[in-house]
Amino acid sequence: MLRMILDSVTTSTPEVAQEVTPEVRLLSVLTGEMPRQQLKEALGLKDNEHFRKAYLLPALEAGLIEMTIPDKPRSSKQKYRLTDKGCQWLAQRGGG
Repeated sequence: MLRMILDSVTTSTPEVAQEVTPEVRLLSVLTGEMPRQQLKEALGLKDNEHFRKAYLLPALEAGLIEMTIPDKPRSSKQKYRLTDKGCQWLAQRGGG
């Protein structure tokens, strides 16, 4: 009986696990085109490096978001927006 309880508590469904990923959180706060600082603040994050490694880079690499100025990634005018793939991905998960 204890084993069944422990298994049910420690087993998560893929849907539940996906809902708490950084990509889901990032996509859920991204509206229109937003600069990095605004995204970070919308997520309630303070650490730049953590935001970049855990949220921004994975979403960019997955093709869920894109830079508005891709040839100048360090531009002070750089903003990020959802790609078509990001919009579809978010809509499939009920976030858009």
